[in-house]
Amino acid sequence: MLVLVINSGSSSLKYQVRDVEAGSVLAEGLVEKIGMGNGGDGDGQVEGPRDHAEALEQVDGAIHEALGGRTLDAVGHRVVHGGERFAEPVLVNNEITRAIERLNPLAPLHNPANVLGIRAIAKKWPDLPQVAVFDTAFHRTLPEYAWRYAVPDELYTNHGIRRYGFHGTSHEYVAHRAAALLDVPVEEFDAVIAHLGNGASVTAIRGGQSIDTSMGFTPLEGLVMGTRSGDLDPSILVFLGRAGWSAEDLDSMLNRRSGLKGLAGNNDMRSVVEAAEAGDARSAMALAVASYRLAKYIGGYHVAVGGAKALVFTAGIGENSHQFRSLVAARLGALGVELDAGLNREWSKEPRVISTPGSVLPVLVVPTDEERAIAEATAAVVARSSVAP
Repeated sequence: MLVLVINSGSSSLKYQVRDVEAGSVLAEGLVEKIGMGNGGDGDGQVEGPRDHAEALEQVDGAIHEALGGRTLDAVGHRVVHGGERFAEPVLVNNEITRAIERLNPLAPLHNPANVLGIRAIAKKWPDLPQVAVFDTAFHRTLPEYAWRYAVPDELYTNHGIRRYGFHGTSHEYVAHRAAALLDVPVEEFDAVIAHLGNGASVTAIRGGQSIDTSMGFTPLEGLVMGTRSGDLDPSILVFLGRAGWSAEDLDSMLNRRSGLKGLAGNNDMRSVVEAAEAGDARSAMALAVASYRLAKYIGGYHVAVGGAKALVFTAGIGENSHQFRSLVAARLGALGVELDAGLNREWSKEPRVISTPGSVLPVLVVPTDEERAIAEATAAVVARSSVAP
């Protein structure tokens, strides 16, 4: 089955064509500056597509040769927020699209763009099955004591304010790969998984299921990220509001000007590491804050799962920054964590163990592949729908 995987943003459209049975990638790319033109500023660049429909025309042209005369069988969409309704991938129809749209207030930066991608596909290829795969779905197994906030109940019942969690597609995929690497049935796999990229989250896995996760009502809560603050005292926002900051000011500050960027002046982990190694004090402090925050979560989630069988690093920073992994591991001596310096510095596309044989808690690096997970989920949903009575 050939599946076009779409990750639609407000001004970008990332795509990949996968042959699910062969496990191969036939084409991939990114269309940027959707709805954004440079206004003919003379720098030689052309304006981006006017909308997502026009962006799809570019995608169609780009994948035509790679398909080699074959046709797409389905489209799988990454949808960030599934709310309480969606606990698994679903076949998209008009009612499902409207239901996703009704969740826009819970993810105003993501779900509207996801819907634009769905509608653009429906317009261009109306007979092509579409499947929505939700970032929040894997975390629907959180117990109520983990997803509840200690606020008046009407905030949950009237506004849906609770912990949802994100990066679920990645966490689920990595949990299965890590369990296989350790030769543990996923149903018996207890671990802590750290998905570390520009957006970052850590999840407690017990019996192969998510039982707690650091991101909450939105992807802002939890770890120090590239431009997001993660955890902070909510009274800070009240204080700043009384000082004249608007909701828009606060949102921009917390989501776009905080995290590594706020601490070190740069949200790129490689640049922050290089600056710290060159003696920049702000960058060194940023790494200390970020690694300390993550280590605290790992310790807490080790308790939550009743003793983890593994600590797993994944995503861009987790897979590629041996320096940051070392900083985190150095704070986990109480858990008996001991990295093998040589294995930690090595780079590979394959899942691997980077701890010493004597490490009480095995430490793994498992590359994530959200596009593969979305493609496989899409193929499974379409296959089920084709045999349904």
